Amino acid sequence: MIKKAMLLAAGTGTRLGHLTLDKPKALVEIAGMAMLQRLIERLKKAGIEQVLINVHHHAKQIKQYIDVHEGFGLDISFSDESNQLLDTGGALVAAREFFAGKHPILIHNADILTDVNLYDLWQFHTQHQAEATLYVSRRNSGRALLFDDEKQLTGWANLNTKTYRWVEGEQIQYQTLAYNGVWLTEPNFVQQIPFSGKFSIIDAWLAMALKHKIVGFENNSAHWFDMGTPEKIADAEEFLKQDSQ
Repeated sequence: MIKKAMLLAAGTGTRLGHLTLDKPKALVEIAGMAMLQRLIERLKKAGIEQVLINVHHHAKQIKQYIDVHEGFGLDISFSDESNQLLDTGGALVAAREFFAGKHPILIHNADILTDVNLYDLWQFHTQHQAEATLYVSRRNSGRALLFDDEKQLTGWANLNTKTYRWVEGEQIQYQTLAYNGVWLTEPNFVQQIPFSGKFSIIDAWLAMALKHKIVGFENNSAHWFDMGTPEKIADAEEFLKQDSQ
């Protein structure tokens, strides 16, 4: 099962306007609880024991928040990107030492609220003997990942501009699925990422998918919210309100 997780919490949260003027995005409250705390408590219930959080915008506040709450009973450490924001790929390379051992590690965007079953994600990852398993779904999105019939990653698309990037030549048949900011990786996969500095993890996936098993775990029944705007936060809060009744 999954015992370790890296939480990507370095975003500046500019789309949240006044909500992030004096605090990091990950500490913005959702229904009375910081989104970071809500995620950590969910992962703790799922059996996660060790967590690494990357920080950038108001990094000190996040560290203090975790310290005040005594790590929520988990082994929590930080990857500090105060000097340079490294994006979703560079963040992993900068934290290579965390990606050790023999068991899959979860990577989860801190601004994503979802009740997708992590055991199902792990089981799919294990059964497919994957090196990386990406949580995807059939939702409306301007950008998408493209997969073949066996759910192997074959490309990426900007559906608004009709721009496509292929792993190996243009494909005629493929499935178009939106990436949901949650994925599972084998430790040695991160060690083999061929980039450094600041880069998107999607660039690494596309560069590696020809020789590595990178698959999509499709789940269309789980609830999912990207809490990147005040409007989307309101949607998430309405869901949490109804879910608690």
